[in-house]
Amino acid sequence: MSVTIKTAREIEKMREAGRLLEQVHDELENFIRPGVSTLEIDQLGEKIIRQMGCIPNFLHYNGYPASICVSVNDEVVHGIPKANRILQDGDIVSLDAGLIYQGYHSDAARTHAVGTISKEAQQLIDVTRQSFFEGIKFAKAGNHLYEISAAIGAYAEKFGYGVVRDLVGHGIGTSLHEDPEIPNFRQRRRGLKLQAGMTLAIEPMINQGRADVEWLDDDWTVVTEDGSLSAHYENTVLITDGEPEILTFTK
Repeated sequence: MSVTIKTAREIEKMREAGRLLEQVHDELENFIRPGVSTLEIDQLGEKIIRQMGCIPNFLHYNGYPASICVSVNDEVVHGIPKANRILQDGDIVSLDAGLIYQGYHSDAARTHAVGTISKEAQQLIDVTRQSFFEGIKFAKAGNHLYEISAAIGAYAEKFGYGVVRDLVGHGIGTSLHEDPEIPNFRQRRRGLKLQAGMTLAIEPMINQGRADVEWLDDDWTVVTEDGSLSAHYENTVLITDGEPEILTFTK
């Protein structure tokens, strides 16, 4: 395993990559409403990223055909935007996006309500988000990586939700996916010791029903096996000697 420790100069570039990506998510959130197609979300996201002078890092990554992963309802991640996929009142939609700023990557995901959604759907979104914050309580130098994993999983499972096991978070830097992998559930070992300067994309993917997922025939879109709703929340995080710094969340 090769985990990179970022220099002060690299951290500044990743901080800016994260700040810009948060702006992209803010603009996309304001655009979401019933009647919008998932392709329109993707097109707007790419336009914003390029206007910033950045590169959408998902576009053509391992063949992925879009800049923004747009996943609706039972789609967990990697939904492919389409002109004929129209958001409906009551849907939930997960947007996973990233960009490259001066050679450095950022990556973040949010799940949003479309119009008026059920209390159950809102709870899933809220718990998924909070599970991230429960996890990063342990994201500081001297702790171990899988303390983050255990805290995320324990929180989500208290609500009876399924924590996806087939997909994990990851390190990030000059590549979108670097070591280490970051599961969202308890592991047998403690994992590597965290050091200041590590940058991690921590991303709980939580299902309303069982944890099981499957891939559609497009080889990208991951859906819940039981058809239940799924939510996704992700930020790029810098490990420090004290509290973690969330590079894609500055509010």
